[in-house]
Amino acid sequence: MKESKIITISEELKNLPFHVIGYTMDVDNNKTEKVKNYFDEVIKDLMNRYQISDVVNIPKLKASRDGYKKLGIDPSRYRLACESLVRRIVKGFDVYRINDIVDLGNILSIKTHRSVCVVDLDKIVGNILIEKGHKEDIYEGINRGLINITNMPAYKDEISYFGTPTSDTMRTAVSDTTKSILVMIICFNDEDLEQDEELLINLYKEYANASNIEKLRVE
Repeated sequence: MKESKIITISEELKNLPFHVIGYTMDVDNNKTEKVKNYFDEVIKDLMNRYQISDVVNIPKLKASRDGYKKLGIDPSRYRLACESLVRRIVKGFDVYRINDIVDLGNILSIKTHRSVCVVDLDKIVGNILIEKGHKEDIYEGINRGLINITNMPAYKDEISYFGTPTSDTMRTAVSDTTKSILVMIICFNDEDLEQDEELLINLYKEYANASNIEKLRVE
């Protein structure tokens, strides 16, 4: 049985406001037509709902952008992952498909309008601290190259930072051998927290046969 983890958020971030919904779980690691078809439906709905000019004014995306601004980050230069994903879809570009685990994280992000962190739980060592990235902190983001994470809300385990709302790292990325995951929804406001949490659980239960589901304590 895996040891339970704790998420600690720095006081500076809590004052933004800033919240995290975090779960660990075991999942089936597949690439199914069921998830592909559902993802296609979600993408079609998003494209029918928004124009590109609407994206920055979607309430939860706007709250995230405003949070970045309060931290001294230009959200147009360092786009949050949720905004980048929505913009890409609304513009009609393809979305990278890896496997069901990653696709469900993207679906969750699209439907909640929040950045979602999905990483391989076995690659996370110890508890998790979320704090402002320090000056000149840099890591390799997934499909993003090198990213300077200064002032971003940065997720850190005992080894190093492994993600921000802009991009997670290659070190903890989900792979074909991943069987257990950490999922975090990054929240810059209090809107729909219970609804978004319920969606997280239901998606992974229905489409990835999630088991041993554990909600992480957030301090």
